[in-house]
Amino acid sequence: MVISVVSMCECCGLSEECTPEYIDLVRERHLGRWLCGLCAEAVKDEIRRAGRIISNEEAIERHASFSRDFRVRDSARKSVDSAELLITATRRLIRRSLSSARLLRSTSARPRSGEEEEGAPSRVAQPAVSRRGRCSPTSIDQSCSENNQFR
Repeated sequence: MVISVVSMCECCGLSEECTPEYIDLVRERHLGRWLCGLCAEAVKDEIRRAGRIISNEEAIERHASFSRDFRVRDSARKSVDSAELLITATRRLIRRSLSSARLLRSTSARPRSGEEEEGAPSRVAQPAVSRRGRCSPTSIDQSCSENNQFR
């Protein structure tokens, strides 16, 4: 039997049902504060967008301030439900992350042609998609010219 506890995010107020172990893990990562998944991602985004090295504590404070301002601004509206607030916050987070420059680029684990591991035998870089039989470019060119197609 899994025991779950309802916890409320200390930034946005969203409630989530989680195991006590997970709650402890999240609090350990965020200086004793319980943050929902959305706010935890927003804190990571604050660190990436800062333009300088900032502490986890400063990133949490920046996001908490943003979240407080957001709730105060939106509480003035009369008929706002929590789902609408969550959708709006998610939209803003996505827009902010898309507008900021990407710092990390993915790279291929496959060595490029000319790059070899030290002591490893020389390998020729293989294309990502191999061509077999009648699908090679030369056989297609020949069959097209023979049949006078695709011109």
